[in-house]
Amino acid sequence: MNRKPRLKGRAARLARLFPAGPRQAARTPFVLLVVLLLGGGLIGLLVLNSALSEGSFQMDDLQKDTKSLTDEEQALQRDIDSYSAPDALQRRARELGMVPGGDPAFLAPDGTVKGVPSEAAPLSPAESPMAVRPPEALATDAPPAQTPAPDASAGGAYPAAPVPTTAPTTPGR
Repeated sequence: MNRKPRLKGRAARLARLFPAGPRQAARTPFVLLVVLLLGGGLIGLLVLNSALSEGSFQMDDLQKDTKSLTDEEQALQRDIDSYSAPDALQRRARELGMVPGGDPAFLAPDGTVKGVPSEAAPLSPAESPMAVRPPEALATDAPPAQTPAPDASAGGAYPAAPVPTTAPTTPGR
């Protein structure tokens, strides 16, 4: 006998809309969907892996550049330190014909002068640098010219600077 109960009325009309035989899902579309999802996932992983490895190579190149620039910066800093050392500054100042200054005088906030200023000692001919000779002395191989005598009226070790003849102008006038 038939194990299914007979439907009546509205239930019978609804039952006619569905197939009466055993239901079997179509396997082909499901299998294709799964294969497409897996293939898309693998291709996505491949693209992601390639992008990460490219970024890794770029990062490695940038790290090498950073290291070389850091080494160059340290070398330049060592050069700066060697040029700014006190003995190097003194040597270069002597090459330019500079002499150590005399005793300084200081002004107090109330306007009084503290200390007695003294002039700088001139260089002896043995200490005169060869690089400071005037061009005419180089041509004749004569000994270098002496530094000018101090200007007593200016109170300094060197003659007073010339005074400009024109009045300074302010911008916008």
